[in-house]
Amino acid sequence: MDALIAANAGPLPDSVLTSIGRELLAAHRNRLAPVRVAYLGPEHSFSHQAAVLRFGETTDLCPVATIGAVFESVAKGETAYGLVPVENSTDGRVVDTLAAFARFAGVDDHPVRICGEVPLPIHLHLMSAGPRSAVRRVYSKPQALSQCRGWLAEHLPQAEALPESSTAAAAARAKTEAGAAAVGGERLAVEHGLTILASEIEDNPRNVTRFAVLGTEPAAATGDDRTALLLRIPHEPGSLADTLAVFARHEVNLSLIESFPLPGGEPGYQFFLDCDGHADDPAIAACLRSLGRVAKSVTVLGSYPRERN
Repeated sequence: MDALIAANAGPLPDSVLTSIGRELLAAHRNRLAPVRVAYLGPEHSFSHQAAVLRFGETTDLCPVATIGAVFESVAKGETAYGLVPVENSTDGRVVDTLAAFARFAGVDDHPVRICGEVPLPIHLHLMSAGPRSAVRRVYSKPQALSQCRGWLAEHLPQAEALPESSTAAAAARAKTEAGAAAVGGERLAVEHGLTILASEIEDNPRNVTRFAVLGTEPAAATGDDRTALLLRIPHEPGSLADTLAVFARHEVNLSLIESFPLPGGEPGYQFFLDCDGHADDPAIAACLRSLGRVAKSVTVLGSYPRERN
């Protein structure tokens, strides 16, 4: 794709050329060996958009009901890849994804690892079958409602924000329920025959959700990579400071750190971290060896090429 863009002298813009190239590559891959990809459904959700952006429309995209089911599909070999949301620039981490990583990390027979990422700009739209003046209830998944709560409070103070299982389910509800509107992607309005009452209502104009591509094979180093780690450290004073000091000593930059409780009610926390570099890089490899001396467990969830927005 980089070579395609570099050779582009017009008149098509790079974004259009990239989209065409992606579909040609996807069609060629599937002609040689069909690829199945699991994603958090339903169709036309943001996860579906990210899957299309990465793999193309002609790939066999398989919607599943939960994030855990995406991991299961890849672990059992039912699909070659999976795609799950990791973090949003407004709401932060996606708890269900981090919990699934903790569950599947280090499974010897079918190790699920991150082999890529897809940063997807998220634009949210208010849609309904009726006029904006009639809206009394706004449905969407909790994350989407959170990402536009400021706009809703200012422009629809009379409307109650109610959670739904997905933006697609919210749109289906807005289609049949009087006084209801939905918040979701533009494609949903087209699919459900709804009118967009307000466009791009997200509070953060640079609202981006980062998705992880799951697979079972490692990605080769490119020179511009991330490495995701899962750490379990001693539950005692100073242990987190000692762990973070390892990254500083090896001059490894951390771009994400999130904590979540250990499963089963055991006291203590696990930490999900992203750092710059590939696990095969000398600095990262040395850092991992040092971490093994201070942490109770260190699991490399995957090294993968960084994708720029």
